[in-house]
Amino acid sequence: MRDELTLLAPALRRFAYSLTGTAHDADDLLQNTLERLLNRGVPEDVELAKWAFRVCRNIWIDEYRARKVRQRNVYSLEETEEPAIDGSQAIYDEITLRQVDAAMDKLPDDQRSIMALVALQGMSYKEVAETLGIPAGTVMSRLARARVALAGFLNPSSVTAPAKPGA
Repeated sequence: MRDELTLLAPALRRFAYSLTGTAHDADDLLQNTLERLLNRGVPEDVELAKWAFRVCRNIWIDEYRARKVRQRNVYSLEETEEPAIDGSQAIYDEITLRQVDAAMDKLPDDQRSIMALVALQGMSYKEVAETLGIPAGTVMSRLARARVALAGFLNPSSVTAPAKPGA
């Protein structure tokens, strides 16, 4: 199991970062998740990866959400990759990343976790449903609402208002 967790750790850290919004808190969440998995093990009939994401999400809900650690997301220069050769493109990419991250922070928790699992981790709707223990239809509807909300946050003029009755 240790070898499997070693391979799974980068994906778990990305997921933890998508939930917490800071590298420091993501590292703490990852450590707590790995510790719990190693101490308590995994049920026999459950896939390790799905169980690990579920444990990570549950720990975040129990500990971090209660303390509202995710109030503000700040990037430091040390956390970014080496600058690209094209300085203007690097600045544009950083601004875009911050805008998307700020928009993700505005999503409700249930939509954000599903968006992170689908968009960042590349999980299928079925895998997300199994991981979070919710119906696949719920995954699809929350993801659809999250996508519409993100589009509205990122480009408010592109979202049309619903038609008025009788108009």
